[in-house]
Amino acid sequence: MTLLPIAPHSPWLAPLAGYSNLPFRLLCREYGCAVAVTEMVSAKGLVLGSPGTAGLLATCANDHPLVVQLFGAEPEILGQAVIRLKMQGVQWFDLNAGCPVPKVVKTGAGAALLRDLGRLAACAEAMVHAAGRGTVGVKLRLGWSEEALVYATASAHLESLGVGWITLHPRTATQGFSGQARWEHLTQLKQATALPVLASGDLFTAEDGLRCLETTGVDGVMFARGAMAGPDIFARYLALFHGTPAPPRDVAAIHTMVARLAELHTRWGSPRQGLLQLRTLAPRFFRGLDHARAIRAQLMTCRSWEEALMHIAHLEESWSSSSPAARASVWG
Repeated sequence: MTLLPIAPHSPWLAPLAGYSNLPFRLLCREYGCAVAVTEMVSAKGLVLGSPGTAGLLATCANDHPLVVQLFGAEPEILGQAVIRLKMQGVQWFDLNAGCPVPKVVKTGAGAALLRDLGRLAACAEAMVHAAGRGTVGVKLRLGWSEEALVYATASAHLESLGVGWITLHPRTATQGFSGQARWEHLTQLKQATALPVLASGDLFTAEDGLRCLETTGVDGVMFARGAMAGPDIFARYLALFHGTPAPPRDVAAIHTMVARLAELHTRWGSPRQGLLQLRTLAPRFFRGLDHARAIRAQLMTCRSWEEALMHIAHLEESWSSSSPAARASVWG
């Protein structure tokens, strides 16, 4: 089996609930994303045939390599889910043991597994048994709380079970996304395990990704909120990594990015879903632009992609006709 690219020059797209659908993943890949992870999928929902699961698993030939992330707290169900997915051609899997969202945690899944390392190990073992050694990764946080930092102990158990890689978001479950990710724990994990380690957490810019890589010694980076601010983060990261000029981030570049996202959503039969997604992505895409509030308001009321692109085209026209000094004063 071909190995997944886990390397400094192979940035990953994180599983993003409500965002990392097929069109968004394809767009990220066009900008240089090496591996994409699906939105988090309920193992129980998959086994029981939940109608919402199929859409989360939609893929195509260009969406490769793809990792399917599962969540659950029942080893038998997780194993069954992996077997079903393997029959559909899925090769790579990830166990979510880091999601702090209450509706996930109350089922014993996600970050709740950090409070029961025996169950975490049993869940991972069931997935590895069904999928094969080295084909399953695990997403961890530091622990449930500051008083119980268990990531190093958990990683040692997971390594012995045949897990292929670890992704660490260096916050506790009780922190959620507050405070600051403590990258020093990435360094400690990398020194403590022979498994490849992917970094997640506070990688908002391409510069953040490169700085994390250089200061922690991890094997690779996984962009989450940074990718939501613009899939071009992958191109910018790779340019910085290779020491070449980063592509420009201006209104024209954003216009190109949004237009391509429209094409992908139309191609894969989800234009309405994509338009709703754009309403939440637009504030991130246009952050730093002086007239960002106005363009966001316009996009929030759009009823079609054509209308959305028309508003962006008008903004681009105004931008291109302004002086360099005016542009510098607008874009922060």
